[in-house]
Amino acid sequence: MGAGGLATADMVLNIGPQHPATHGVLRLRIVVDGERIVSAEPIIGYMHRGAEKLFEVRDYRQIVVLANRHDWLSAFSNELGVVIGVERMLGMEVPERAVWARTLLAELNRVLNHLMFLGSYPLELGAITPIFYAFREREELQAVMEEASGGRIHYMFNRVGGLKEDLPAGWLDRASQAVTAVRRRLPDLESLIVGNEILEARTRGVGVLTRETIEAYGVSGPIARASGLDVDLRRDEPYLAYGELFVDGGPGRVVTRTAGDCLSRLEVLLEQVHVSLDLSDACVERLRTLPQGPVNVKLPKVLKVPEGELYTATENPLGFNGYYLVSRGEKTPWRLKLRSASFNNVAVLAEVLPGNLLADMVAILGSTFFVVGDIDK
Repeated sequence: MGAGGLATADMVLNIGPQHPATHGVLRLRIVVDGERIVSAEPIIGYMHRGAEKLFEVRDYRQIVVLANRHDWLSAFSNELGVVIGVERMLGMEVPERAVWARTLLAELNRVLNHLMFLGSYPLELGAITPIFYAFREREELQAVMEEASGGRIHYMFNRVGGLKEDLPAGWLDRASQAVTAVRRRLPDLESLIVGNEILEARTRGVGVLTRETIEAYGVSGPIARASGLDVDLRRDEPYLAYGELFVDGGPGRVVTRTAGDCLSRLEVLLEQVHVSLDLSDACVERLRTLPQGPVNVKLPKVLKVPEGELYTATENPLGFNGYYLVSRGEKTPWRLKLRSASFNNVAVLAEVLPGNLLADMVAILGSTFFVVGDIDK
């Protein structure tokens, strides 16, 4: 009997939950026919800690410490969604110094997030050197973030009504120097990635996401923009100081590509680092011109939010980060639903992985730039 007469069956593979390419505890259940993926199912929940229920038993000041942890690479941006939402429901006006300082710190945090993926993605494809360059630049910016907030990863610097405290004396100079140093040395990292023939062979035309698929799955952020979806909440629904920064001729611009493949997603991330550094410089210069003044609003001993509901979305480094807050007039939220960017960005793997070779699975998985805590909440 020839080989054609042998009984065959699809093979089911488990990728993870502990796997060096998954940035945390994520499991993929993959069915393969030979070397080609037939179906893929992301299985999530290994890091679930019920953040949304924990929000409901903490007052509005305590929530911030929980809210900055789901995407541990974007802690400052996570805090913003909660405090902006509460401030809007209270009808509170935040001091101008706090608005510009928040914008500056959010953009520095965006650079920190993107540098992590610019270092780790080539590592997943077999290139070890870029991560050392990426972390050199991260340390430069991490130092100024830590000096301002006192926190290295979880900053806990936002407060309802502004910031915890004013920026340290001389900090703007040090922040400006750090941004300049990172911009000057960024070509070292780019030279290892841009034009690298092995990286391009592994990523060009691989894992293509169409615009229709992006919209159907609610994918946002750099992944959506790499498929030609020109959406950025900083420009389209401005908050903080972005309304001034994203005007025509301003430093703010939306980075897009059209190919929708792994390479495009990496290119968007790389170019967004340059945009965020430009935005950071603009914020520093604006802060230099502002007079000394308060950076927060004095709050009552017991902070209660008026009855009502509000959805607040911000453009986090990985995509839309939304908080749906429902208040019954108490000091704790009745409901606080978190819409995290990574959840939708990973859901689309079930659509994009089938039909690809198993060897391309890690290249596609890594290019969705997710944080597992952001998926599981």
